[in-house]
Amino acid sequence: MRRTLDQALTGISGILVTPYDGNGDIAPQKLVPILDRALGAGLHMPVVNGNTGEFYALTTDEASTMVREVVALVAGRAPVLAGVGRGIRDAQALAKTSANAGATALMVHQPPDPFVAPRGIVDYLKAIADASGGLPMMLYLRNDAIGTKAIADLCAVPGVKGVKWATPNPLKLAEAKAACDPDIVWVGGLAEVWAPALYAVGARGFTSGLINVWPERSLAIHAALDAGDYVSANKLIAGMKAFEDIRAEEMNGTNVTGVKAALQALGRDCGPTRPPSAWPLTKAQQDKLEAFIAENGLH
Repeated sequence: MRRTLDQALTGISGILVTPYDGNGDIAPQKLVPILDRALGAGLHMPVVNGNTGEFYALTTDEASTMVREVVALVAGRAPVLAGVGRGIRDAQALAKTSANAGATALMVHQPPDPFVAPRGIVDYLKAIADASGGLPMMLYLRNDAIGTKAIADLCAVPGVKGVKWATPNPLKLAEAKAACDPDIVWVGGLAEVWAPALYAVGARGFTSGLINVWPERSLAIHAALDAGDYVSANKLIAGMKAFEDIRAEEMNGTNVTGVKAALQALGRDCGPTRPPSAWPLTKAQQDKLEAFIAENGLH
């Protein structure tokens, strides 16, 4: 049964890679085996044009193609969350394209512009909502320095359904959650490793890049957390932490590199990453990745 958006948000938001062909052009069809395996394992919601999808390395035209293709490949098997962002005109164009493609909701990247006013982000969200025709929005919060009041103002914008909390500050998350409408869904945005800490203060569900490589482990972690079994969840996380450690190296510059290198090693080559992401892994990093794959019997 297809899940509702609220149910999907409290599950795993699986951030898909963006595959490239031999010429470096996007090749969305390479996602077929990745999506089939992840959805077969129970993935709650695929996410296109997220950071693991190298959103900032794509042109707006490429991102538009990716959302159209991913919605078609998912073919109604799950809700699809579509990332939008960058300059307001690009964000509006991508929001409109995502709505027309059949995306279920938008994930709005926090603007990286050097001159961002919290009240300006309110206007940014309203403009995106108008362009999409009112698709529900999930805020991708990577910097909580804007403060609790500003976060509450953003969550009060009509159409905001959830927040992907991607900062390692559980207490600030708890404070923000208390200041906002109780219907807002707070999602752990720092993948599996941080999920227990964020769950402890009220987050539900988490984002994952691991689903591209080992969706079964991600789903097992989610099931344990959903049952309140932190002991089992932490044990399962310990068994995949080496993968996340590789992704966190070089100021997180190997975040996508680790995923794509693993896919390459497993015979599901999605091409390299684009600069300024690191490519390829160093020998030491590759050795760690190969040990991780061998120790867990991945295939």
